[in-house]
Amino acid sequence: MTLKLPHPLVLLMGAVALAAASTWVLPAGEFSRRENAATGRIVVVPGTYETVDAAPVGLFDLFVAVPRGFIEGADVIAVILFVGGAWVVVDRTGTLARMIASLVAVFRRRGLWAIPVFSFVFGTMGALENMQEEIIPLVPVLLVLGRGLGVNAVVVVAMSAGAAMVGSAFGPTNPFQAGIAMKLAQLPPLSMFGLRSAMFVAGLSLWSAWTMRYAARTRLAMSDADATGERAGTKDVVIMLCALAPMVAYVYGALALDWGFNELSAGFVIAGIVVGLAGGLRVTGTINAYFEGMQTLLPAAIIVGMARSISLVMADGRVIDTILNAMAAPLSHMSGASALLLMIPFHALLHIPVSSVSGQAVLTMPIMVPLADLLGLSRDAAVIAYQTGAGLMELLTPTNGALMALLLAAKVPFGQWFRFAIAAAGLMLLVGIIGVLVA
Repeated sequence: MTLKLPHPLVLLMGAVALAAASTWVLPAGEFSRRENAATGRIVVVPGTYETVDAAPVGLFDLFVAVPRGFIEGADVIAVILFVGGAWVVVDRTGTLARMIASLVAVFRRRGLWAIPVFSFVFGTMGALENMQEEIIPLVPVLLVLGRGLGVNAVVVVAMSAGAAMVGSAFGPTNPFQAGIAMKLAQLPPLSMFGLRSAMFVAGLSLWSAWTMRYAARTRLAMSDADATGERAGTKDVVIMLCALAPMVAYVYGALALDWGFNELSAGFVIAGIVVGLAGGLRVTGTINAYFEGMQTLLPAAIIVGMARSISLVMADGRVIDTILNAMAAPLSHMSGASALLLMIPFHALLHIPVSSVSGQAVLTMPIMVPLADLLGLSRDAAVIAYQTGAGLMELLTPTNGALMALLLAAKVPFGQWFRFAIAAAGLMLLVGIIGVLVA
């Protein structure tokens, strides 16, 4: 008998209801909070927990919390929709497919050393914009590359989608994972950028090495078929540079101009318009492609709003600090490193039912960050624990719809992929553990 999980939205609505129920069962309590003079952040004051008057959340207030969650997460929801929409415009111009076709022609006869090159390209895209769904229409072209290299479809998925997921997990600028989590943790957008960049390079290097090892052991005869598809030209290069420009500008703006998600969204709105017009979509075609992209990302945006509702309900019922206090008690007997490392499997297991990394950040960071404060631990370390647990589980969980669609397009059975990815994920876990300990 196969266990079928409900839709993530159903699970999250159930979590909202459970959160409301907890306000009737758990005692209300609060910690004192103060501003940290060195950082300007509002932090929990350890040892100040005390019970307060109960404030149970009723049935109607439970449903009112849903639209409130969307309002609270408005900037996060906007960046998901606007960034996602812009990348679909790039895809509709045909630039992505032509860039891949050109790479196929260049690397088709260059052996397994094409694997780290492609892994870096897709890993970088994952780090920049959480690329997954955008790879699905590229699978046929990538399979042509695989036949030219003499590698099977598992390797094709690994050096494209797998690398993108590793890049997403460890990417220092990924607005959908690190960006959201750091914002919720009240950290600067590029906090510990050097450490996160080193983790990104180490993670992608290990993933590429594992993929090359597997490819060498399962090598197939190279295909003599010529790579098909129109090649990229100067115009496509310009379009890709336009599409990447908002992220480059965001990195500078976050460092020098105190930019946030609204500026990032605005940058991608501009890029989407420029790319669509430059790519020949015209005004109507650009708008339609942008809307189509936003519709594609709408479920993820809805999940973010729904997840925000959970923390709102718990805050209204004054039970968040009660839970934090209960969690801190047993962890206080552990070393700081042990407490942080236990956050990794927590996030990994939670990611099975909550398949949105951005939704999970919104769900867990309001709890895990104050817990780190209580234990005197780094907020960066708590965020890296989330990135490691939730990000790497993207490679393994069948509740990741993009992964399942990619495997279907490449005709790779999930079991075969799981056997390949589980060991590689263990190597990536070492990167995350070291990152947590260093942070």
